[in-house]
Amino acid sequence: MTAVCNGSYLPQAILGVEIPKSNGKVRLLGIPTVTDRLLQQAVSQVMSPKFELEFTEHSYGFRPNRNAHQAVQQAQKNIHEGYDHIVDIDLKNFFDEVDHCILLQLLYGKVKCPLTLRLIRKWLRAPIVIKGRLVKRRKGVAQGSPLSPLLSNIMLHELDKELEKQGHRYVRYADDFSVYTKSKSTARKVGNSIYLFLKNKLKLPINREKSGIRKPVHFNILGYNFVPTYQKGDTGKYQLVVNDKSWQALKRSLKSITRKTAPSTFDERIAKLKEIQRGWLNYFRMGNIQSKLRELDSWLRNRLRYCIWEDWKKADRRMKNFIRLGVPRGQAYAWSRTRMGGWAVAQSPMMTTTITLERLIKRGYESLLFYYEKVAPQLNEPLYTRPVRTVV
Repeated sequence: MTAVCNGSYLPQAILGVEIPKSNGKVRLLGIPTVTDRLLQQAVSQVMSPKFELEFTEHSYGFRPNRNAHQAVQQAQKNIHEGYDHIVDIDLKNFFDEVDHCILLQLLYGKVKCPLTLRLIRKWLRAPIVIKGRLVKRRKGVAQGSPLSPLLSNIMLHELDKELEKQGHRYVRYADDFSVYTKSKSTARKVGNSIYLFLKNKLKLPINREKSGIRKPVHFNILGYNFVPTYQKGDTGKYQLVVNDKSWQALKRSLKSITRKTAPSTFDERIAKLKEIQRGWLNYFRMGNIQSKLRELDSWLRNRLRYCIWEDWKKADRRMKNFIRLGVPRGQAYAWSRTRMGGWAVAQSPMMTTTITLERLIKRGYESLLFYYEKVAPQLNEPLYTRPVRTVV
């Protein structure tokens, strides 16, 4: 701590870790050492109250008493009030493109302690170890450090102020932001002004392929899509549904847990499933997803039956288990020696009438739909719950 107080402290290199993204690419995270993480957390806790007083109302990411649900609901409210021409901006590798000079200048406006500013600058310039090689850093904020959420909000707060000054409706969650207008011509003007502001003032590039002017049915925010309600008197109203990428990610997670070759007991599989289910459903509880959850539950139960069938392994053991479940001996003998594939057996009447839903529940299984119906009403604000005409 003496080195920190006298300004001689030098942070160690951060560890670069690549994690896969849904599009097949990878995201580079920067993991500081334990000492640096502790110091960054302390600095963040002291600095946050100073900047929190100035942050705008419609910035929802990494702030106390604010979350992604509020951002999605605000976007839905804007659309329902007629602001249905959406300027969707995607920043290209935001955390890797932050200009250190601009960020430090913004920090200096609130933080007058030279030691703290010098320490933050050292963290920003700390090299990163990527696949055993030490790489210099002259721009960017390490995504994965305790200080990066606050620094990203400080940087993009300048954009919030510009949008507030122009009187636009917007929603921002970290580096994901969208602006809501009533006409396409206004949306074009806003999009051009945002592009110039980001380019000239903040020196942040835009991903042109992923940015554009959207209507609600083609707009995605934080994993949610919008579909019309198709009800009388609800013209211009939209329901929230989960986008395809999020469904695919959930299905991949469930599939990996219920893979027949995974070295897990049935109870261990159930415990892991509950962790995934509850985390996913707590986040996507605002969506109208009952029909898809019902289909997914049926598929998941068959996956569990498939695991049970494979755990029985030998024909004699399968026959004994069928008999214990109330199957006549002759029928149990025939099914225990079937030449059908395991997945076909899992979906057969023999397994669905013996490994029933009631038996699975006794072993700890909890359906996605059942849990969703418990958590969905917990939201404070009313949501549109009428069924949509399209298949979701």
